[in-house]
Amino acid sequence: MRIDYLIDVLAEFVENKIPEKYLINFQELLLASDILTVASRLLVYLFIIIIFLIFLFILFSFIFNFNILILFLFALAIPPGVLMIFIIYKSEKRNEKIETSIPDFLRQLSSMLRVGLSFETALEELSKYGSGPLYNEIRRSVIEIKMGMNFDKSIMEIAERLKSKNLERSFKLIIEAKKTGGSLADIIEDISNDLRDLNALKRERKSSVMMSIIFLVISAVIAAPFALGMIGIYSSFMEDLGKGNQLIETSKIAAGSYIVIHSILVGLIISIVMYGNLRRGIKFSIPLLILAYGLFYIISNFGSSFLGL
Repeated sequence: MRIDYLIDVLAEFVENKIPEKYLINFQELLLASDILTVASRLLVYLFIIIIFLIFLFILFSFIFNFNILILFLFALAIPPGVLMIFIIYKSEKRNEKIETSIPDFLRQLSSMLRVGLSFETALEELSKYGSGPLYNEIRRSVIEIKMGMNFDKSIMEIAERLKSKNLERSFKLIIEAKKTGGSLADIIEDISNDLRDLNALKRERKSSVMMSIIFLVISAVIAAPFALGMIGIYSSFMEDLGKGNQLIETSKIAAGSYIVIHSILVGLIISIVMYGNLRRGIKFSIPLLILAYGLFYIISNFGSSFLGL
């Protein structure tokens, strides 16, 4: 109970110090990712984890003679990085769930229209039995329509809130079909079939590029860190012989910089190959960077001990 009280006090402090608009934006990001946690409390947990890691890494630096500056940077970077990856992962899973549920939703909607229900009534009936983000937004839309909101505007806002291009295109076609008096049930069923085929093509594309992605991950996480980590082993060997120089130290820095750049670029390439979207690369770049640089650091600093040099 005391811990909960302390968390609440710290969360209130965070709310008073951080501008409201930033907290609201962060909270919306969490909700859009299906993370049902108060933003201020999550920031408190994040701060506590960072403090714990700082003390833990300082202890490691004294026991194992690690570079304290690098460990301090890791303590600051790892918790936000892991949180960002988790948010992106949850957001991707939510979006995937939405996209896969759209064809079934449209097919059910088409079936209800064929038995004589109006579009508004069919939406209301679907909202009673479906589950998931899409059906939650449909329930909200049904309530808005009953309160007097324009029907076309209400259903278009569903696509806007869910950030689904497929749903946006589908609702635009449905609205146009309603205006022109076409067979709404047939049009919706055709849209459902097209989206189902599109989802199948996306799954097939992901499967076809999986071997290339595995090769890129191996090169980023294992091959490059191991190869460049040998520079650290060579440096340690030369220093033991009393032949260390500035060039050798510079080469270690250059190798570490290459690992960082290489990991980020590989993450971006994987994003382009899988999604055709460069912005999604951050969810691959951060874990690749942490794993690759961690392995490089271990090999370059302790590889000579492992090899008995």
